[in-house]
Amino acid sequence: MSTSRRSFIVSSMAAGGGLMLGIPLRLAEAAPAAGAVMAPNAFIRIDRRGAVTLILPYVEMGQGALTSQVQILAEELEVAPKRVIVEHAPADEKLYASPLLGGQITGGSASLLGSWKTMRTAGASARIMLIQTAAQRWKVDSADCVAVDGTVIHRASGRKIGYGELAADAAKQPVPKDPPLKAREAYEVIGKPVHRVDTSGKLDGKATFSIDVRQPNMRYAAVAASPVFNGKLASVDASEAMKVKGVSQVVKLDDAVAVVANNTWAAMKGLAALKIGWDDGANAGLSNADLVARADAALNEPGIVHLREGDVAKAEAGARARYEAVFREPALAHAAIEPMGCTVHVRKDGCDVWCGSQVVGRAAKVTAEATGLPLESVKVHNHLLGGGFGRRLETDFISQAALIAKQVNGPLKVTWSREEDMRHCVYRGINHSRVTVALDGAGRPLSWRHRVVGPNVMARFLPIYQKDGVDLDIVECAHGPYDIPNVHIEFTRHEAPQGMRTGNWRGVGPSRNVVIVESVMDDLAKRANADPIAYRLALMTKATPRLTKVLQLARDQSGWGQPLPARSGRGVAVFHAFGSFLALVAEAKVADNGEISVPRVTCVADIGLVVNPDIARAQLEGGIVFGISAALYGRITVAGGRVEQGNFDTYPVLRIHQAPQIDVHLVDSAEDPGGVGEPGTSGAIAAVANAVFAATGVRAYTLPLDPSQFKVTT
Repeated sequence: MSTSRRSFIVSSMAAGGGLMLGIPLRLAEAAPAAGAVMAPNAFIRIDRRGAVTLILPYVEMGQGALTSQVQILAEELEVAPKRVIVEHAPADEKLYASPLLGGQITGGSASLLGSWKTMRTAGASARIMLIQTAAQRWKVDSADCVAVDGTVIHRASGRKIGYGELAADAAKQPVPKDPPLKAREAYEVIGKPVHRVDTSGKLDGKATFSIDVRQPNMRYAAVAASPVFNGKLASVDASEAMKVKGVSQVVKLDDAVAVVANNTWAAMKGLAALKIGWDDGANAGLSNADLVARADAALNEPGIVHLREGDVAKAEAGARARYEAVFREPALAHAAIEPMGCTVHVRKDGCDVWCGSQVVGRAAKVTAEATGLPLESVKVHNHLLGGGFGRRLETDFISQAALIAKQVNGPLKVTWSREEDMRHCVYRGINHSRVTVALDGAGRPLSWRHRVVGPNVMARFLPIYQKDGVDLDIVECAHGPYDIPNVHIEFTRHEAPQGMRTGNWRGVGPSRNVVIVESVMDDLAKRANADPIAYRLALMTKATPRLTKVLQLARDQSGWGQPLPARSGRGVAVFHAFGSFLALVAEAKVADNGEISVPRVTCVADIGLVVNPDIARAQLEGGIVFGISAALYGRITVAGGRVEQGNFDTYPVLRIHQAPQIDVHLVDSAEDPGGVGEPGTSGAIAAVANAVFAATGVRAYTLPLDPSQFKVTT
């Protein structure tokens, strides 16, 4: 056995004696150059008591990431999942960077994609090292020993020894090179509905979210930022606020003001008593009509070509027919259940931050910048996240808390109200598209031209997702999996007004484009007088069999073609994103007044090998509900430079009584796992839009679906 620089793994003694392995969560495609440094970004620690701890850079925000990683490790390490303790990694961009995203980031449905092979390799390596150590002590052949539930057993004699007793000496063993991994048929943990590691704490109240943080002598702050994009604070009369019992301080920033008190309620009352003057600036008159008109104008501006296949112009010139449509998608908020908040304690010699962040390393960096402290003096304590959906990929609420806290003596918890959260979100930006399709005499597409208009989020957030000036996220899934010989995709960059920040939202690029592509395919099928699924299958002869299989299964499992009541319809969507293959069929019922309900959704997903079927189904179901909410209600609008929505009364999400029956069918697959947290959202938006089209014959080219378009008129 020898250490493999390609497959990782760094072995060392844990504090107090034990075995520690450092793991890079994605294998390199080739061995690193001579002298290159391997950079582990997860760690397994086995101490003298036999306790197994997994230090993981991925954060838990309800998606089950911790549980899945524990299952993968436990399978090869031969321990029960309940014996593995999981800790969030501290902030360290160099040590804990995501191998797929290039920073200490949890997002993009990338956790399993990035660690499937390496986490198993690490578990197998540790098991082999422990077995070898036991065999050497017993002076027997290691092939005669086996690991079972944290114990090494000598088959012939029945002798046993626990991992804890072996850990320190095992750390001296060479790390195996490419250790053999279990065959799928031998799995005992992977593929099973293991209970989630974070459930018990959420049931008994011991789980800690950032909103739960308590520190000795802690103060509390409520904050109001400029209600107009890019506005500034002009004046503050704090006299009435300071009369509120418990209020101790008012802190001013350039664009916000905070009231500090000895409890949150007093801080909120004090904030309400402030008399604030705002300098609204250049966006004071901005309206939603302005935003839409600007994006429409950008549709007429040439963009940067992302993809060019064949000769679209020639196909259009020789076409028998032509289809063209403009699609408009609004800005969207994340509306996570836990609003933005952060606790910060700034001292002369350092700073502690308690938060829930998808980007822990960046959280430390912005705190250092806000406080003027060196990065090494900032310690971030990351907690469970009460919903992320991309919002906690941003650090604005953390830097704001640090700016306020450095003017306060002692720990300070800053909590945004729901209205503050909704009106100062980092939105999914307005997205407009024009799709032009040239058709032959049978109604089949000869060419596909798609101009995507929207912000270049990745230029700011993740520059590695850029190519020749194109945001590679916003153009993902922009032409679908269909046999179209001539394709032209271009991106016209159109940023929101200054101060209206845009970012990532659950489903990212596919959440914008799948609904567009699949709406066009339904329109084309209707023009050709063809069944929508049959039309798609006829255009998917070159698609991977995994994709055609999920579409066929969705057709069969959904009751496609069976009669439905009047003004009811079924809609379909099929796509490949995040390494997974999905087909969804939604049923929609449209009342005479235009109100839409979604009684049932059938989802067939090939997500590769399923690590935990319960978590996979839950993620698909949650993504579907998220997508239906967007399709029916999701919209951020602006008047007078101000966001009009402030809470769930004006930004509705699907309520329990509105939620459909969701049937999830997971395809048995031996392929590596794909992402599962986000695809359901993209598919649901598209399938619901097509279901309403099937029910009414009316195509909505603007989201959300407006009931006034579908009213029965007499």
